[in-house]
Amino acid sequence: MSAAEHDTAHPILSLRQVELRFVQHVDLAGRIANLLGAGLKTQVVHAVAGVDLDVMPGEVIGIVGESGCGKSTLGRIVSGILPPTAGEVHYRGKPVRELTGPQRRAYELGVQMIFQDPYASLNPRMRVREIIGEAPVAHGLVRARDKAEYVAGLMRQVGLDASFSQRYPHQFSGGQRQRIGIARALALKPSVIVCDEAVAALDVSIQAQVLNLFEALRAELDLTYLFISHNLSVVSHISDRVAIMYLGRVVELAPTDTVFRHANHPYTQALLKELPTLKPGRRTYLPIKGELPSPLDPPTGCAFHPRCPHAMPRCKTERPLLKEVAPEQLSACHLNDAA
Repeated sequence: MSAAEHDTAHPILSLRQVELRFVQHVDLAGRIANLLGAGLKTQVVHAVAGVDLDVMPGEVIGIVGESGCGKSTLGRIVSGILPPTAGEVHYRGKPVRELTGPQRRAYELGVQMIFQDPYASLNPRMRVREIIGEAPVAHGLVRARDKAEYVAGLMRQVGLDASFSQRYPHQFSGGQRQRIGIARALALKPSVIVCDEAVAALDVSIQAQVLNLFEALRAELDLTYLFISHNLSVVSHISDRVAIMYLGRVVELAPTDTVFRHANHPYTQALLKELPTLKPGRRTYLPIKGELPSPLDPPTGCAFHPRCPHAMPRCKTERPLLKEVAPEQLSACHLNDAA
């Protein structure tokens, strides 16, 4: 292992003003319709709208937000599935877009992703031995004659019976299929794993088992996780720090305990009020008012202001910057200036 791989003083991943816009141009039919006065225009979806984030080696960062906030898109950018429209992703201190040859290969193998749906992400026509073992053989990490033994070891590592390696995905339960997805990610010996709603499709009891597996693998293999979820309870169990996303931006970033005990941003506070509790007594469920705005036409100023109970005139025109409001706690809210 190189000196860089032992370096815990510098981020293993850094995101600087990362953006991703999906552009849908007016097609031929639309242009013809425009000749008749339809007024159709190019549509731009601001999926990720300027994210700064440092991920340190060995830590778990939870990415939380409502559906449509851009957290899964951010995970795909980090893992190299989607290139950013603007901004820069750095892997071990070097811009990903400039990586070539062995360094590019190290990034592509070193950052792997586990997907939400444990069935759709597995090829139904391939046996488990091929699903897990194909990539490490193709990349020269394992010799073809050693594939069966290598796959068996990975299956045991994630809690699966190695004798099931000749079965197809449909012959497994949801929790077992997700373990297959975890083994497939581990097969390439990554340093970073992006978990995109990795337990959302599982029963609660199975969720706990898989989360415990993630923690055990982290300790055993010194892994770094970007753990994407809409469930704050799940994130609190596994994360060291939590980034709260809203409409493509990080609005709060802090250690997990700080987020749950001293949340600063009104959106984070609103998410916490929606959490179930075991405390006795009556409790009023307080959903966040309004709907998540469309990324096709995001609000001006602070994107949360149409739903925020503390919104001021300034919030409608000026976007707040993400800045430190307490030690290790960043928040993007004008209320911090008014305090």
